[in-house]
Amino acid sequence: MTTKKILDIGCGPNKTPGAIGIDLHAYDEVDVVTDLNKTPWPLAAASFDRIICAQVVEHIDDPLLFFREVHRVGAQGCLVELTTPHFSSACSYDDPTHQRHLSAHWCKPLLADGYLSAQIGCYELVSTGVTFGKSLRCFIPRLMIKLKGLPWWEKHYAFTYPAMDVRTVLRVVR
Repeated sequence: MTTKKILDIGCGPNKTPGAIGIDLHAYDEVDVVTDLNKTPWPLAAASFDRIICAQVVEHIDDPLLFFREVHRVGAQGCLVELTTPHFSSACSYDDPTHQRHLSAHWCKPLLADGYLSAQIGCYELVSTGVTFGKSLRCFIPRLMIKLKGLPWWEKHYAFTYPAMDVRTVLRVVR
């Protein structure tokens, strides 16, 4: 039985147990120190079965290069788990190093029928959604999404009932 190789991109001091951690900063947990904005990363092609990328993509200079590189190091069928602040979250705007503010459907151009897939490699959408806080008030947008759908809530009520994060899972397709 082969073990699945996990890559934790931008792991910082909180690397996922059992993963290879890659980061710009040389924390004790980081295995590969490199600038994620410069490609290729010092990692073998098609070598990971799972890639975790939490609170990183909003900091990247060129998302096309970044996702081309994620596609390169991910094996066929690799699950890519991304978390980023939702555009309606105050957290999206309170860090001056954030370069973009993303919706729950930010990844559409990367999918098979998306206009960027030919340039960076193809991904398949496994799931996407938003997270909310724990207050009773957060029940309202959850109900709206359940009844009317995520795109409807984003268009009409995202800034009235803001989310916290976008969580997206993609699959590498070769």
